Amino acid sequence: MYQYTEFDRQFVRQRAAQYRDQLERWQAGKITEDEFRPLRLQNGWYVQRYAPMLRVAVPYGEISSAQIRVLARIAREYDEPEAEVYRNALATQGALGTTYLPSHYAHFTTRTNVQFNWIPLSKSADVMDLLASVGMHGIQTSGNCIRNTTTDERAGIAVDEIVDPRPYAEILRQWTTLHPEFAFLPRKFKIAVSGAAEDRAATGWHDVGLHLVKNDAGEIGYHVLVGGGMGRTPVIGTVIRELLPWNQIMNYLEAVVRVYNRFGRRDNKYKARIKILVKAEGQRYFDEVEEEFRQIVEIDGGPHTIPQAEFDRVAASFVPPALAARPPRDAEQANAALQRQVESNPAFARWLQRNVAEHKNPALRAVTLSFKRVGQAPGDASADQLDALAELVDRFSAGEARVTHDQNVVLPWVHAEELFDLWQAARDLGLASANVHLLTDMIACPGGDLCALANARSLPIAAAITERYQDLDELDDIGDIGLHISGCINSCGHHHSGHIGILGVDKDGKEWYQVTLGGSDGSTLSGDAVAGKVIGPSFSAAEVPDVIEAVLTTYRDQRESGETFIRTLRRVGLDPFKAAANAARIKVAEPA
Repeated sequence: MYQYTEFDRQFVRQRAAQYRDQLERWQAGKITEDEFRPLRLQNGWYVQRYAPMLRVAVPYGEISSAQIRVLARIAREYDEPEAEVYRNALATQGALGTTYLPSHYAHFTTRTNVQFNWIPLSKSADVMDLLASVGMHGIQTSGNCIRNTTTDERAGIAVDEIVDPRPYAEILRQWTTLHPEFAFLPRKFKIAVSGAAEDRAATGWHDVGLHLVKNDAGEIGYHVLVGGGMGRTPVIGTVIRELLPWNQIMNYLEAVVRVYNRFGRRDNKYKARIKILVKAEGQRYFDEVEEEFRQIVEIDGGPHTIPQAEFDRVAASFVPPALAARPPRDAEQANAALQRQVESNPAFARWLQRNVAEHKNPALRAVTLSFKRVGQAPGDASADQLDALAELVDRFSAGEARVTHDQNVVLPWVHAEELFDLWQAARDLGLASANVHLLTDMIACPGGDLCALANARSLPIAAAITERYQDLDELDDIGDIGLHISGCINSCGHHHSGHIGILGVDKDGKEWYQVTLGGSDGSTLSGDAVAGKVIGPSFSAAEVPDVIEAVLTTYRDQRESGETFIRTLRRVGLDPFKAAANAARIKVAEPA
């Protein structure tokens, strides 16, 4: 993984020191709350329903064991609500229906960030210093700026990879960090980069989606999409360039974002995202970008053209770790041993099939550890789990892991001959659920339990569905399916892209839920990116699990041999599923 330079390390340390000064001046009354608010937000500090929430950046998902250990320490020592705050939160459970108030936890988000929900602002500067000690920070995880750039969790190791996107993503990280012209955009701005045949980065759903491709001559370039996004108005990005030369990406993004900065709406935050501008202006926006790009290159001399030497410097940090070059045991013996383990351990065989992916290096595998289990919110990790995770990462994956937008963790450098040992160790920690891409591998935001913006709780819905579907044979029979849950229209749970999406809504001060079907993130499993469609009036919390069961039963009744949920849905249409969902509502509403 990329090794930060001394400049990077000094920059992060100075930013932490700057934040401490800002915090102390606010505590002393030298700056007002209104003055302090943008300063803390620029460093990832929100104030949520009950307490501050810290969002820590994990650029393109890569994280080291040392960084995981610091996150564990923060969870253990700092993620603890003040007694009065916690009492107040408990006192409001009846009014808000809060059921999930964990502390000493970190939360993996859909943007490959890490969040904490209970750190008092009085201790926030100490936390920033700890993060800086391992090159971490919360810079640009909030605010109307270019946010954390994301990519494929298998970047650099995927068998279907065309170009490794990590050096390109790192260059974009360096360029976008504190870019002076883009520090106050009309609204937040998100970029995703993919370099594989399968789009595992959901690029169509981003303000800018970038696909690294090669033409017939072997030249590398970007297939550029612009104007995607979720929220109140779900929009899939539109192709603006078929093949942009790789070294021009920053000049081109400068044009894309500069035109957005110039014409994007600032009078209404709900209409301020670039997707609204692109949708409203269409070709005019594209023409403005092309003209701006021409001027940047021809008149300004292309100041952000990436020199080959600079790309080579960055790319050199992404060489495989030493263990990848370690000669494996005799291949025949290793395969025979693995086969014996599979035959004698059905649970291991199931995990191997579901959680382990092929690797560019035939001796290695990419392993997904599932952070989806009964009694724990999707993506949550306790301090003890984080410490244990760091041990696994050191022992089996050369000290490197990847946070995924599905709220799991991938170990990218696992020797095939060590898979059984890893499975046993992960199983003992409760991280070996063989459910990747199955129903219980769901995405869910924190929702109304913790977030001040939410209209309804996400986590009790996730828990109810998880508890109902614990039979792995049943889950395997249902097959690959994406269930995404958001507590409000801001779509942090990516409900629009779920094969089944659940959205919390407020109806007369009560929690209700809309169900959407047919969404896709653009992966091979899902097909082209598309927003799901609402299947009827909203449902009560008590009705949702039965509605989901009715939808799944309809799929199992309607499917053809080998057909996944999303393919059955597209073949037969929404009507049978709508009818089943409404019938489930009526059944729940009937008196006992």
